[in-house]
Amino acid sequence: MITVRGLTKRYGHTLAVDDLTFDVRAGRVTGFLGPNGAGKSTTMRMILGLDHPTRGDALIAGRPYASLRRPLCEVGAMLDARAVHPARSGRAHLVAQARANGIPPRRVDEVLERVGLTKAARRPAGTYSLGMSGRLGVAGALLGDPSVLVLDEPVNGLDPDGVRWIRRLVREQAAQGRTVFLSSHLMSEMQLTADHLVVIGRGRLLGDTSMTAFLAAASPASARAVVPDPEDRAALIRCLTNVDGVNVETSASGELIVEGRTAAEIGDLAHHRRVRLHQLSDVEVSLEQAYMDLTARSVEYTTSGSAAETTAALAKPSRGGRP
Repeated sequence: MITVRGLTKRYGHTLAVDDLTFDVRAGRVTGFLGPNGAGKSTTMRMILGLDHPTRGDALIAGRPYASLRRPLCEVGAMLDARAVHPARSGRAHLVAQARANGIPPRRVDEVLERVGLTKAARRPAGTYSLGMSGRLGVAGALLGDPSVLVLDEPVNGLDPDGVRWIRRLVREQAAQGRTVFLSSHLMSEMQLTADHLVVIGRGRLLGDTSMTAFLAAASPASARAVVPDPEDRAALIRCLTNVDGVNVETSASGELIVEGRTAAEIGDLAHHRRVRLHQLSDVEVSLEQAYMDLTARSVEYTTSGSAAETTAALAKPSRGGRP
């Protein structure tokens, strides 16, 4: 478990991290989200003892990282996939880490095979692609079979198969009771991977909640229904629009988008009115939409016109399911 209490970091007059408090619990994947410049990397560096907090604490199993006797056997981390001497082979890099932490050499070959780098293990790391470097970084994180994993953008440079592999890997680690703390800017992938979210903006905590609760809070009840018969459709619309807080949009195909009611509520009403339905489902907000809504005022770097476009887009309900 990772415990963060009142964590604050200043660089001169710049407040990079502002009084953060949250827990990263074992047995689940916790996603760490925030715009560029939000303080995510600084927070991870303080957890791993690479930066010293101005105030507050970041503890792993109740202890500072610096006090861990064999850190790789307790915490596996990847913050920068390119942080490897370019002339050193991938295998030599891992062997050096293993020796420093009292890990048997055979473990090096095990993790190389697990991340798919066995054939490239003796090549200089400087010849690796970004995706291969990421795999080597994950191998290093797994080297000591730690109970805690901290991964910063582990899917960078990976092809679709590699992205899916990372998703399976971190979920397996969490299912085995490990603590997994994962940052990424790929919202669609985070929605498929994380169980819990910690969201920060301008160094401050914006959200600390389950994925399900985060998405539910971001979108009012809305549903999609397909009513093939025009008369049935008109009757259902009349019933729905007579209720305060309900808005109905229609399409030529007979599809209704109903804001303010769930699919279950529409289904009950249709059954009561003997209205035939071909399709009925809740409209789910995507993590990207929910995240953009929450962090809209915390974005440090924006392009011209993007704020207005984002606001306009978020004013409309999503008509799609999961990304």
